Amino acid sequence: MNILFTLCGRAGSKGVKGKNARDFCELPLVWYSLAAIQLYKEKYISAEDNVQVVLNTDSQALVSLVQKVTELPVSILLRDESLAGDKVAKVAVIYDCLTRATKLFQMDFDLVVDLDITSPLRTVQDIKNAIDRKLSRPKVDVVYSVTLSRRNPYFNMVKEENGFFCKAISSSFTTRQEAPIFYDMNASIYAYSPNALRTKPHNTFFNSHCDAITMFDTGILDIDSEEDYELMQVIAKYLYDNKTEYKQIYQKTQSWIK
Repeated sequence: MNILFTLCGRAGSKGVKGKNARDFCELPLVWYSLAAIQLYKEKYISAEDNVQVVLNTDSQALVSLVQKVTELPVSILLRDESLAGDKVAKVAVIYDCLTRATKLFQMDFDLVVDLDITSPLRTVQDIKNAIDRKLSRPKVDVVYSVTLSRRNPYFNMVKEENGFFCKAISSSFTTRQEAPIFYDMNASIYAYSPNALRTKPHNTFFNSHCDAITMFDTGILDIDSEEDYELMQVIAKYLYDNKTEYKQIYQKTQSWIK
């Protein structure tokens, strides 16, 4: 099996300046994703499998951080300016990775797995779950990671409409348990079908033919502000101290300090 792991990070960020190249718990943020890939390779990749890792970026600072990790070879794909805007669909960037990696490595890939750099709190088992789920459902376009939602649009989410607030979706449910179950896409792991990346519209990619795996619900926050960034590190320290599967990632990342 040929697997392409992708890491994608822009130089600019409106919410948290340069977040992709920052430290997280005193170690480079991007190293946590690299550590997860390396541990996955060590535990689950056999001799007949082929794993390639690429970084797609326009940030020289991010390139420098990735190149400091010699244990895991990463090929650098400098991002074209047309893909550097904050309104560009990330799926378009993943497709760019696939197209260029296919030529670079002279091989066809069976699976493309994207790990979001700003979601460092994932485990090796989470990656395995996503990959195994996608391989078990070859007709699915992508398997992505989710968590159970703490809010429900039928019960305790509201919107403003015509000068009043009302339920996001009108209903007569009196308890959240009665309402349909909802999930949050936690932007951590995506296991794509290469064929779907080539043929499916990028701006509506997640509207159909998707599947998901569920992750630990407090392990991920969207880092959209400095407060998010600080709070995520508090959560991380708790997980590194109390959960072995998270500590393994942290220890691998620590091992790369020179």
